[in-house]
Amino acid sequence: MKTRVAAIQMVSAAEVPANLAAAERLIAQAAAQGARLAALPENFYLIGRHEGDKVKLRERDGRGPIQDFLAEAARRHGLWLLGGTVPLETADAGRILSASLLYDDAGRRVARYDKMHLFRFDGAGNERYDEARTLEPGAAAVAVPSPFGRLALSVCYDVRFPELYRSLGEFDLMFVPSAFTVPTGRAHWEILLRARAVENQAYVIAPAQGGLHESGRRTYGHTMIVDPWGEVLAELPEGEGVVLAEADGGRLREVRGSLPALVNRRLS
Repeated sequence: MKTRVAAIQMVSAAEVPANLAAAERLIAQAAAQGARLAALPENFYLIGRHEGDKVKLRERDGRGPIQDFLAEAARRHGLWLLGGTVPLETADAGRILSASLLYDDAGRRVARYDKMHLFRFDGAGNERYDEARTLEPGAAAVAVPSPFGRLALSVCYDVRFPELYRSLGEFDLMFVPSAFTVPTGRAHWEILLRARAVENQAYVIAPAQGGLHESGRRTYGHTMIVDPWGEVLAELPEGEGVVLAEADGGRLREVRGSLPALVNRRLS
């Protein structure tokens, strides 16, 4: 079975309404082009001027303007939708969980994954990040069944940790919604995505932030869909837009049949 999938690239602003309007427009575009499964990037709802801006938007699990938007968009457009990350409250009022939420085509939430690996980077100039200041790490890896096969959830920095995906066993498609920095993206983004596709023999859907934000931060973009042989099927270097490709169950069987690496594993 072939399924048209969409990875949505955004350049999120510092105001939630503008970002939700942009997301709605791009989801509608994906649906109009036949996508049955679409994914938004990390922090699609906001890239603020200050690190703590997203904490102010925290929502209770299961209810809030951002979660309501995702559920309604999935239902209205009749597709499965991954909300890259949503800010969910914790016991610590100064931090949030960065939760990736998956909704079916009736608008029902079917999975939640909390970002486990928190990004730290001390680059040249003033480009420094430490997500642990505002995020709490998640505690468990997540994969769920769907009409399109078994779906594995992850977020951005997680892609550097192959053991996360190995712990899930066999799956058919993995999400990597991201907001990569330019220096780390230029050096590692494509090679990491292709490596995860090859070693797990699975499709990779990697929607990204891609451009200059109001805070002055620039994200790398290069939203990609990668097939289980490591071939980049579609890519958008920069700016908002929709990347489309076919996820083909026959191609999965072909790759796994010709090179049975998942069966040949000896360590787990």
